[in-house]
Amino acid sequence: MTIANRKYIGFALGAALALIVTAPLLLGSATNVNAAPLTADELFGGPGATGSEFAGEAGLGSADLVDTVSSIIRVALGFLGVIAVVIILLGGFKWMTSQGNDTKLKDAKNLIYAGIVGLVIVLMAYAIASFVITQITSVTSETPASGGSSS
Repeated sequence: MTIANRKYIGFALGAALALIVTAPLLLGSATNVNAAPLTADELFGGPGATGSEFAGEAGLGSADLVDTVSSIIRVALGFLGVIAVVIILLGGFKWMTSQGNDTKLKDAKNLIYAGIVGLVIVLMAYAIASFVITQITSVTSETPASGGSSS
């Protein structure tokens, strides 16, 4: 079997798979043609629904926006920190298995250096993000002082 025949077989299998996957979606949409559209009251919980009731019905969280953003940043930076540590460990593994080969040793040192730089960047980003979020929280939660002065 030649390479060209393998490409055609792969293309035919891909097209068949795409047809199998999309056919039920295309055929299934034709059965819902007579469905009545939802009204605004049905979409948003009725005329007396509040925003928190709608959020609860929609399955949305009730956390503050700053808390949500800070938790997303923490998770993302934690994931990047794990990747940096894995890169450092990979560099150490390459160093141990270099068997005295100078090019492999140089590559391992470069990998460790890149992992350390990445880890420093992630830690600095965490510190900056933590500082900014703390400042935003303290500024937005303060109440303005009253205009009167006592003498």
